[in-house]
Amino acid sequence: MAALNDIQLTMPTVDNEQKQTQATEEDFDYSQRSQWLRAAVLGANDGLVTIASLMVGVGGVKKDVKAMILTGFAGLVAGACSMAIGEFVSVYSQRDIEISQMKRESEGEEGEKDKLPNPMQAAVASALAFSLGAVVPLLAAAFIGNSEVRLGVVVAAVTLALVVFGGVGAMLGGSSVVKSCARVLVGGWLAMAITFGLTKLISTTGL
Repeated sequence: MAALNDIQLTMPTVDNEQKQTQATEEDFDYSQRSQWLRAAVLGANDGLVTIASLMVGVGGVKKDVKAMILTGFAGLVAGACSMAIGEFVSVYSQRDIEISQMKRESEGEEGEKDKLPNPMQAAVASALAFSLGAVVPLLAAAFIGNSEVRLGVVVAAVTLALVVFGGVGAMLGGSSVVKSCARVLVGGWLAMAITFGLTKLISTTGL
């Protein structure tokens, strides 16, 4: 009887642990990831679409691979710096507003201050993500001599990368993968098409 009583006493403990684990997984707050996730996903997409659009636009009027690569590299450096500075200023402003609000409400406890956005973290994540996205079209175009084939490879590589970035962002954020990938793809294709078309137009009309 003593052994049976021991077993009966330990069983609810296991059930409670399982329920607590399930409750923790179900109640996970995805908004805790929003700070770095937003900067990383936006940075990667911006780097990918911006540099690809620049390279496609230049590649449409210049067959020289060197001009295409130099344009993409200059865009990478300028874009990464711009994204980092802009994200730092934006998040720092948000942090100052939240701190002021906490002081007015006299609720500036340490536990709440730990939840404030980190400007440096957002800036670094944004710059690194932009550079990561920008490398994709650069690598796709670097080793192809034929200009028409090069453009096609860049577009194909960028399309694949857009799907990957959109899917990863959706999974980390807990949103729909299909909708996220569709939004990213349509936006990327539009940006490249508009840049290519306008650059081609200006080149042919001599403006």
